[in-house]
Amino acid sequence: MITDHERCYRAVQARDARFDGVFYTAVRTTGIYCRPSCPAVTPKAENVTFHATAAAAQEAGYRACRRCRPDTTPGSPLWNVRADAVGRAMRLIADGVIEREGVEGLADRLGYSQRHVTRMLTQELGAGPLALARSNRAHAARVLIETTEMPMADIAFAAGFASIRQFNDSVRRTYALTPTQMRGRRRSTPTGCITVRLAVRQPFHAESLLDFLAAHVLPGVETVQGRTYARVVRLPHGLGVMALTVHDDRVDCELELADLRDTAVAIGRARRMLDLDADPVAIDEVLGADRVLAPLVADAPGLRVPSHVDGFELAVRTIVGQQVSVAGANTVLGRQVPTRGVPVDFALAARFGLTHAFPPPEAFADADPTSLGMPQSRARTIIGLSQAVADGKLDLDPGVDRDEVREQLLQMRGIGPWTADYIVMRGLGHPDVLLTTDLVLKRELERHGLTTDDTDRWRPWRSYAGMHLWRATSALERSAP
Repeated sequence: MITDHERCYRAVQARDARFDGVFYTAVRTTGIYCRPSCPAVTPKAENVTFHATAAAAQEAGYRACRRCRPDTTPGSPLWNVRADAVGRAMRLIADGVIEREGVEGLADRLGYSQRHVTRMLTQELGAGPLALARSNRAHAARVLIETTEMPMADIAFAAGFASIRQFNDSVRRTYALTPTQMRGRRRSTPTGCITVRLAVRQPFHAESLLDFLAAHVLPGVETVQGRTYARVVRLPHGLGVMALTVHDDRVDCELELADLRDTAVAIGRARRMLDLDADPVAIDEVLGADRVLAPLVADAPGLRVPSHVDGFELAVRTIVGQQVSVAGANTVLGRQVPTRGVPVDFALAARFGLTHAFPPPEAFADADPTSLGMPQSRARTIIGLSQAVADGKLDLDPGVDRDEVREQLLQMRGIGPWTADYIVMRGLGHPDVLLTTDLVLKRELERHGLTTDDTDRWRPWRSYAGMHLWRATSALERSAP
């Protein structure tokens, strides 16, 4: 439950979209919960309560507003920043761990008992892990109802419900509509594909995001065409393809999946990859107050730090890219994709010229170092990393303890601070990593007379500070005669 009632109510009065997803407004007189920016008439202060999650509002007996559709808001930026058990739990729940492994699996990953995890989430968020997962399932069901022609029974199980009755009850309780009524409101979409609009907090510097993704494209696996980034993704139940068209105020997401149970996970990973749940106002406020970063922030407000859909893939690409250019690394890996990757046959993949999923850990784990087309020391590092991931000794999923993973990586032969930090920053979405051993950033810090201690004032957004410095350096190089 949100305790600062006065501050939340001021945000509702101002219809401040910056707080969408940070908390939800529940109105006692209507039984409806909304996003703070809902354009409906502002309720009286004594008639509202505030909740940290949509699930908490639903558990309290409220249904989602049909006008502002609060379940489609950006996610709370807190879950990416926080490194504690609650933050880790929310990242894991968003990635579908409860659907695949149950509360027991979530508790095992966090290192606590199921009872303690349930108590911890309920006390802080107003809803336990099952309620949070149920809210996510209802949202996944709505997407499938509105964007596909699937039979309702298939949607129920694809969204993760255990029965048709549970599906019907949950949809009716959350949206005050039956699944059949909801389908009558759907938008028409291409057969076989799911389309959904991803909300974005403003400001949002879309151009820098597209530029970064385009500079790191691995042929066959991903591409950037115009304002659309498309790639093959490996998901818990199979492969899929996502095409993300980046606009200044939203991202249009088109999905084609081998198994529709992966719908919610795919959407969550797309959001995480594009860093759509960041809080750009808070980030820019901290970094814009710094004399060095102020002009960079003014030039690129709402700059994002691209994460990744697959921590293992990012780790391999980072290791290959040690001491070589991005283009050189992609050339090396481009030779491995056709032989070790998994061929795909999706209409969406064919439209964008995509041919393979990135090789899984098992494809590298038993490889001959001489067959990888790179220095043997680097090849052995990739093989060692792949074996650790394949054996379950190294977990690169979004809900891991980031500091613990960094220490594990540093203990592996051939992985130094730059590689470990880059994997943690992008592969695990850490917002506060400054690559002080990066040659470009080191040069920029020296040019401005900054020491590592000086950069502490950029916390907890040092990853964004690094992106601003990288972008500024690239701009200078492009403008050089």
